Parts: sequence; C-alpha cells; structure tokens
Amino acid sequence: MKGLFGLFVLFFSISFSASAQIKVLSTIKPLHMIVLEISQGAAESEYLLPSGSSPHDFAMRPSDVMKIRQADVVFWVGPELEQFFTRIAPSLSTAIAITEQKDITFREYEEGYHVDHGDHHHDHDGIDPHVWLGPVQAGQIADAVARSLIEKDPLHKQTYLDNLAAFKDKLVKKTQDIETALAPVAEAGYFVFHDAYGYFESQFSLNNLGHFTVAPDRRPGAKTLISIKTRLKEEAAVCVFREPQFEPAVIQSVVRGTNVRVGMLDPVGGDIEAQPGSYFTFLDQMTAQYLQCLHD
Repeated sequence: MKGLFGLFVLFFSISFSASAQIKVLSTIKPLHMIVLEISQGAAESEYLLPSGSSPHDFAMRPSDVMKIRQADVVFWVGPELEQFFTRIAPSLSTAIAITEQKDITFREYEEGYHVDHGDHHHDHDGIDPHVWLGPVQAGQIADAVARSLIEKDPLHKQTYLDNLAAFKDKLVKKTQDIETALAPVAEAGYFVFHDAYGYFESQFSLNNLGHFTVAPDRRPGAKTLISIKTRLKEEAAVCVFREPQFEPAVIQSVVRGTNVRVGMLDPVGGDIEAQPGSYFTFLDQMTAQYLQCLHD
C-alpha cells in the first residue's frame, strides 16, 4: 500500500508541475501583447499599467508592488522608459529589462541633440525605448521573451517555441501588408507630439518632420513651437499628430490658421483589448491612424 501511495504522490506531483502555469507580468500593454503571443497556453500573463496610463509619469501603488512581487517573471522595457520601476527592479531576481537584451536592434537618439524646453535644455540621446513600435524589434523581443520563459519554465519549452514561430510568421506577413498600405503616403510630411515613433517610421520610410517634445511630461519650448508653426505655414506638413494620453493645447494653437489636419497616434494601444492577436491589431491601428491623416 505504501508503495502504491508513493507512486500516486509522485504521479500527482509530476502531473501538477507539468500543468501548473507560471505567472508572467509585463509593465505596459504593448509589451504584454508581444509576451502574450509567446506565453499563451503555457503561462498566466497580465500587465501592470492601466489602459490610458503613460509609462512616462506612472506612480505605483502598494497593490502594484504586490503584483510585481508575486510574478515569476516580470518584463519591463527599461529605465529609459519606466523610471517608476527603477526603485523596485534591483530587488527583483525575476525582472528582465528589454533594453538590456543583446540581440535587439535598438534605435539610438541623436547623440548630443539638444531640445528647447521652456527655460532649460534637455539632452536627448541614448536608446529610444519605444522599441515595441518596430516590427523587426517586436520579433527580437519575442526571441528574448521565449528564451526567458523557457529558462524559467522548461516543461513548456515546446509550447513557447511553437508560439514564437507562429508569431514571427504572422509578423513577416503583417509587415509586408503595412509596407504596401503606407507606400502612397510615405512622402507626406507631419509632426508628432513626442519622439516615440522612430522604429515604426524607420521601418516604413515615413516622413516625420519633427516633434513637439522628447517626452510628454516635458513642456515644449517657445523656440520649438515657433519653428513648427513657421514650417506649417510654409506647407511643409499635412498633419500634426496628438496622443490620447495627453491633450496639449499647444497643438491646437500651432495649427490654428493653417490647413493642417490634426490626427491621433496612440503608441500604447490604449483602447485595444489585450488578447492573442492584439499586437497585430495594434499595428493595424497605427497604420490606419497614419493613413487617415496623411492621405491627400
């Protein structure tokens, strides 16, 4: 009887370990969208920041800290984006920063580039952390996520690898579709609210003429606004993009008296439900937002 009971306990423990799902947490929704593509069917995956929040000015609550500490793996972009997370990251063995991964092709801000912000200048260089906006980089992030999840949860290795292969196949097709869709508006000039879209714009050869601010929590300076307004009057741009997380009155004041359209770009997919396939919905939404404002 003891032998049979021991075999039962062993069988139960093996079955439980094979089926138990690790808890995976991502800081922001667009990163979670990529992580979810790899983790689905093998791990519980959720994200920290509520929809409509910006990682640039997020403040953690005690419940957020508890959620972070309960996760088996925590993916965050890095200190270049989520300053709020830097206070807790050093105490976490579970935290994985995307900007520390060696196999991702990061965009570098122009070294030593100075931007006028009111009464002071801000140095804007180093890694551009809005890395999820590039389809190439999304595939590289997925590689890093799969490696990390397999290391933590080797029993589900094949599921992670299968998910990774399926995601990257879809990503190739989606990238080709977006290239075709955006080609007719590639030369249309525009300004964006903050410098977040470089990965997407570089991938699809779009004509960004400049930005109001390097980060949405920094007020654009008078010199920047005068320069943009002058270029709008010269008809150098057909569109100025705002963002749903921020409602800067400066955009309306700059476009007043011109024929320039005001469009919307949402770099975090605030109104998209996070579910399998939602990263591709996010790319489709970004494409549609460009097309809507840049068309003739």
